Amino acid sequence: MKPASSGGAALELLVHGVGGATPEKMLNDPRTVRITGDGTAAVYRRADDVAADTGPGVDRGRGVPVPEAYVWSNLTSGNGTRALWLLLLPFMVVNLAHWMRPAARERTRAVRVYGLLVRLAALSLTVLLVAAACEVALDLTAWQCAGTTACAERHTWLGFLSPTVSDGGWWSLPGRRLALAALLPTALTALLWYLSHRTWRAYESQEPLDRAPEPETGPAHTALGRPGFWYGRRLVARLRAAHTAAGLLTVAAAVGTAAVREDRRPGGPALLDLLGRALEASLAAGAVATVWVVCRRGRSERRLDRRVDAHLVRALPSAALVLLALTLVYAGWDRPGWSSEGRLPDDATFGALALAQGALVVALAVVARSLHHCPRRRGPGAPAERCALHGLGGPAVAMLACALGGVMSGGVSQRVSDWLDGTGTSLDGPPVLLTWQAAVIPVLLAVVLTLCALLARRTLLLIRAEEKEVLRTYGVRPGDAARTRLIARARATAALTDRGPLLVAVVATATLLLGAGALVGAFGTGRTPARAAQTAQPFVQGAAQTAQALGSWLIGLGFLLFVTWGRRAYKDVSARRTIGILWDVGTFWPRAAHPFAPPCYAERAVPDLTWRMATWTRATGGRLVISGHSQGSVLAAAAAWQLKPSDRARVALLTYGSPIERLYGRWFPAHFGPAALAALHEDIDCWRNLYRPTDPIGGPVRLSGDGCGPRVDREPLADPLAYGRSEDHPLPTPVLGHSDYQADPAFAEERELLLGRLRPGTPAGEVPVQRS
Repeated sequence: MKPASSGGAALELLVHGVGGATPEKMLNDPRTVRITGDGTAAVYRRADDVAADTGPGVDRGRGVPVPEAYVWSNLTSGNGTRALWLLLLPFMVVNLAHWMRPAARERTRAVRVYGLLVRLAALSLTVLLVAAACEVALDLTAWQCAGTTACAERHTWLGFLSPTVSDGGWWSLPGRRLALAALLPTALTALLWYLSHRTWRAYESQEPLDRAPEPETGPAHTALGRPGFWYGRRLVARLRAAHTAAGLLTVAAAVGTAAVREDRRPGGPALLDLLGRALEASLAAGAVATVWVVCRRGRSERRLDRRVDAHLVRALPSAALVLLALTLVYAGWDRPGWSSEGRLPDDATFGALALAQGALVVALAVVARSLHHCPRRRGPGAPAERCALHGLGGPAVAMLACALGGVMSGGVSQRVSDWLDGTGTSLDGPPVLLTWQAAVIPVLLAVVLTLCALLARRTLLLIRAEEKEVLRTYGVRPGDAARTRLIARARATAALTDRGPLLVAVVATATLLLGAGALVGAFGTGRTPARAAQTAQPFVQGAAQTAQALGSWLIGLGFLLFVTWGRRAYKDVSARRTIGILWDVGTFWPRAAHPFAPPCYAERAVPDLTWRMATWTRATGGRLVISGHSQGSVLAAAAAWQLKPSDRARVALLTYGSPIERLYGRWFPAHFGPAALAALHEDIDCWRNLYRPTDPIGGPVRLSGDGCGPRVDREPLADPLAYGRSEDHPLPTPVLGHSDYQADPAFAEERELLLGRLRPGTPAGEVPVQRS
């Protein structure tokens, strides 16, 4: 590296990672001042440094960087009510699948087909969620329980809907009961629309820097550098309209189907039969229009697309709402002799959805495999291939999203059915397929536990190997066995992160096969697993009964733990850090497939960082090091991609504990693949990366360099800093893992080397001084 230079103002822009941090902790000073931003995300300085580089009499040659802290933790955390966002987890996961497509060049049509298939899978999840709400409110509650005397008497709050308890009251007609119960799934759809619209105005409407797009040539291109990448306002508005319409049409179909079938019976009223057929045609036309909107347009990233399809955004949900209102009126019409028996006549809905989702996942896998292009990397110790699942990460994650949606919908339906039917004999219960899906959960859990046991055994073997490596690294003899094992355990457990693709592959494959088996069992027998096995061997009968009962309780328990754990994660810092990396990875990406997914915090954070870096370098002409920890390193890299090439060349990047290659490079090869990272390293002035073998999140970037030493990565940092007590460390040093990288002397050393390499520029409005 070049020797340190003392010319020009210098700025170090610190970006924290998962779990958040206070500006006081980041700047190591209790007195901090917000210099720009708001209560959601802002840039802070120490009180003594407010005018350190811009005020009168500034010593631009002092060479000491002014530290700034960009605090964005409020974008992903808040009060306990945000735990309800976890209920949208299937939507977030399927949105991730959109960004996991393999790296491909000159395959525009296949890329568009991939995005289309993911958007259709996302649409099916919305329909599934609303259909589950309809199953609970319409089928189990209004149709079955209110139509059964024993159940209605047990739940007195349903008495006014029961023909016998209310003595033929106005609301006791089946169609009117369904129309009233339809308010619940309609309210759910309206809530999803409201949350999406509110977050759309707060996140997607934050404009990034408007600049001319760069040429997209060569294998190093990444969409992260496009001007409109972090501005998905138009697409999210379109998708929100389509998904809202899909939810409303699902409710209308659930209510109208029963009435239409009643009107088609022999001797039924001809006028109502005609109205029912017209209503069916209208619903079919609405469904076609909704699918067309989802298929018609993907993301427009090459420029800032400020347009919003106002007519479409308003007309499509409004038309669906009108159709729903007409359906409710139609269903509530008086039909003498109509009674509710058994289940609602739409038992095949969940089966059709499961079949469609399976077909979409298989088609997505075919397209992803055709797109797969993962370049092999050369270098000592570098693996031959780093792409997760050989390009099939997106289809696998889409399969998990569909499985999550099925488990959540089936769990709620099963629990409500058990609650309503206390005796277990008065109601037919939820559709047979949901019971079959619950019954395969114990089998899936057994597969997962077996895999975890194998991974635990491998980890134990790795700990023994790491014990020898620890002794060799620190140059000590065997002595303190407990200390050696502590360090070796930290290194071995940190390596489990690299086994993530195996776990996802096994779970996704098992889910696909077991889901197909549940579908065949449900449609082949038409009965629940326990009833279908009544004539089988006693062992098979017992296994089927156990799986059905255990699966039902596991779904209920899992759903309860899911919500409570999510609520704790928003209140407890340690719990937030435990799951924070997965949540922050999921909400890092824009809502390209599902508009009801949790909002993308990067659509606020990346423009913030880009604006700050660009305006500071142009105003001062100074040197800037953007220093990112953990997820903050990903934000820093994304912001650097958004800079103009002239600004990008005056910025250095210091990352530590960074998942930019270990997680993002493997799972999102089209955007963080080796070619894209190599191009970023070439465009910015310099890049250095710090990591520890004990870090379960951060890792090497695996890029070589020509001006910053042999590689972007520094040699792995020792953790702990000292094996035992020494002159420099008289007390035992802790194993830091993913935290406190600044405590290592290497951090300050690398920062100084980066500042020394940077060359100051000319501030805006100043004339360059000619030197002889």
